Amino acid sequence: MGTSGEGLGRCTHALIRGVPESLASGEGAGAGLPALDLAKAQREHGVLGGKLRQRLGLQLLELPPEESLPLGTLLGDTAVIQGDTALITRPWSPARRPEVDGVRKALQDLGLRIVEMGDENATLDGTDVLFTGREFFVGLSKWTNHRGAEIVADTFRDFAVSTVPVSSPSHLRSFCGMGGPHTVVAGSGDAAQKAVRAMAVLTDHPYASLTLPDDAAADCLFLRPGLPGVPPFLLHRGGGDLPNSQEALQKLSDVTLVPVSCSELEKAGAGLSSLCLVLSTRPHS
Repeated sequence: MGTSGEGLGRCTHALIRGVPESLASGEGAGAGLPALDLAKAQREHGVLGGKLRQRLGLQLLELPPEESLPLGTLLGDTAVIQGDTALITRPWSPARRPEVDGVRKALQDLGLRIVEMGDENATLDGTDVLFTGREFFVGLSKWTNHRGAEIVADTFRDFAVSTVPVSSPSHLRSFCGMGGPHTVVAGSGDAAQKAVRAMAVLTDHPYASLTLPDDAAADCLFLRPGLPGVPPFLLHRGGGDLPNSQEALQKLSDVTLVPVSCSELEKAGAGLSSLCLVLSTRPHS
C-alpha cells in the first residue's frame, strides 16, 4: 500500500513473493478456489516483476515461494506501508497469518519502522486499505473489521482515516483505486459505486472520479518513480485482460499507462494491489 497521491515520496523499491506449486491446486490454496495453470501464473508473475524493475525503475526484492503458504504470493494483504512505517496486518484467515513473517523480516531489513497488530480481536487485510495521498479509506469487509481500521488510524495519525462499508465478498481495493493524485477509479458494480459514494461523503477533498466497466480494472497502482523528471505511471490490468475497460483508462492522460496481465493469478483471488508492496520512501541504509 502507500502507492498513490501527492502525500507520497517517490517510489524506490517493490516487494513481491514467488508463486508456489501449492497455489496451482484449488484444494491447496483454500476451499472454493479453482485449480489454475501454474506455468501461466508464474509467467504472469515474472512479467509483473519485470515491469516493476525495468519499466518503472524500482529495485525489486523477491521473496522465495513457500509451499506451506499457497496464498503467500498475495503479499499485499500482509502490510500497510506509508512513508517509513509498515503496519503488519492480521489477516482474517488464520491460515494466512504466517504469511506476514517473511514480509516483516524483509521490511525490517529495509529499515522500515514496524508496527504490529497486537489485538487478537482485530482483523485487517492490506487490500482493504486505500491511501489517496491525503487520507486513508479502510473497507469494512468480510476480511477487515472496525478494530483493524482503528489500528490503521492509530498507526498513521498524520492522516485522516475513514471506514467504508464493502457490501460484496471482495476487498475494497478489488474494485477501487487511485488513477492519479486527484482521481479515484472504481468499477461499475453496485458495491464499487456504493463505496465511491460513501468516500465522497466522508472526504473533505474534491477527488475526480472515473468509472470503469470492469470492477477488477480499478485495482490499479498509481506510482511516482524514483527517477527525477519521469512522469508518474499507472500499473493496470491489460495485456488482453479486461478489454472493455481499456478505452476508459485512456482518459487518464496525466500518467503513463503500464499494462500487465494477471488473469490466471486472478483465479486465486489476486489483483494488482495484492501482488506487490511498493515502498514510497527511500529506506534507511
